[in-house]
Amino acid sequence: MKEARVTEAPSAMDPIVLARLTGRLGDQATISRLCASLGDVFAEFLPDMLESELGFEVAVSYAGFSTGRYGPLVEGLGGAMACCDASLRDWCDRFTLICDSPMIITLVENMLGAVSDAIDDPEPRPLSKIELDLAAMMFDRISGVLKTAVMGANGFEPLLGPAHNAETRKATEDGSDETFVAMVNMAVGIGPVLSTFHVIVPQAVLLKSTITTPKPANAPKTRVEWSEQLGEQVRRSKVSLEARIRLEAQTLNTISRLQAGDIIPFNEAGDVRVEVNANGRNLYVCEFGRSGARYTVRVKDTYGSEEDILQHLIG
Repeated sequence: MKEARVTEAPSAMDPIVLARLTGRLGDQATISRLCASLGDVFAEFLPDMLESELGFEVAVSYAGFSTGRYGPLVEGLGGAMACCDASLRDWCDRFTLICDSPMIITLVENMLGAVSDAIDDPEPRPLSKIELDLAAMMFDRISGVLKTAVMGANGFEPLLGPAHNAETRKATEDGSDETFVAMVNMAVGIGPVLSTFHVIVPQAVLLKSTITTPKPANAPKTRVEWSEQLGEQVRRSKVSLEARIRLEAQTLNTISRLQAGDIIPFNEAGDVRVEVNANGRNLYVCEFGRSGARYTVRVKDTYGSEEDILQHLIG
């Protein structure tokens, strides 16, 4: 009687070793050199470009790199960050740009006319809708420099997803959060405020990249064009308004018995005063009226100046 031979199933290859063999994970020395090259490009090119566009000094310097898997690396940065997923045809299907919130808040305050030296270091927090709109403009500048560094001036333009707060970010379902990536860390100084931005790229892409320093002539916008674009972006940003009308005082007994179809009179007998607010702050004093079949409010007065209202809405 022959004995049955038991053969052991071949053990699965270590995923780290497999990633190295297939070009999805590089050695630290190579990744360090490539990240430093990208960092040098941002440090050399972004300050002059931003200063010429914004009208105030911006210092940018390389602050090292980090490696890991996509999802945990992004999550490790914590909250109070603006994120943007992007792609660049013929280079990378998915890379991510991240700015910390103090950078965007300080940028907005400077663009609204604040003096850099007078700005306190902002507390990190989730950004408002308008601030996210402005973060998208900064992501456009950063991705433009990145594109020129890895593809030259004549390549495809990056496709940017919406800017969003890190708190709203969700894990992907396609497993891409497990991709091995490298994160280029950049320090940004605007006046006394020191902040950061990060560029996260799959190592498989980075290892195949040739990085060159773009020429200043590739700057996409002048200061006037940036300011006009910023102003237009602010004006196109949607803000939810709420109108409040004072009603005639009622007893608690009457209020508790109100039914559908009952009528509560307005407090005023003549023109009805309406207060319009946004984000919890009163903006306008209005009067109630109608235009055809639609109810309307007409602005009669404002709370504060145009700059006061704009500052409140952006924050």
